[in-house]
Amino acid sequence: MSATRDLIESYYAAFNAGDSEQMLACLSEDVAHDINQGERQSGLEAFRRFLAHMDSHYREQAKSLAVMVNGDGSRAAAEFVIHGEYLQKDGELPEASGQRYELPVGAFFEVRGGKIARVSNYYNLADWIRQIGG
Repeated sequence: MSATRDLIESYYAAFNAGDSEQMLACLSEDVAHDINQGERQSGLEAFRRFLAHMDSHYREQAKSLAVMVNGDGSRAAAEFVIHGEYLQKDGELPEASGQRYELPVGAFFEVRGGKIARVSNYYNLADWIRQIGG
């Protein structure tokens, strides 16, 4: 169980450090990524593209991280507050001008073979849009 907790905490430490390669090192080759109010993407390359997209549009830090792990370490959940800045307009979302936001986030993980095999993120998109003035 502590190995899973360490894995999830390492994933978020890499996120906060802006270290995409270290984040990717925490993931399985066939990682499933459920994007909030979006599609499921599969594989490391899709996750790499997602991270590059996010880095060009947002600057974020996960704070107040709480990690919960089931008995056999195969599943985990994390709750945190994302502190961010909206840097560049993202698709159909409102215009960006460096607006700052704080948003509670829940994330769920499946762990297999010491790697994260699934990441599912959930947050309130309407609250985010309200905070950025959309």
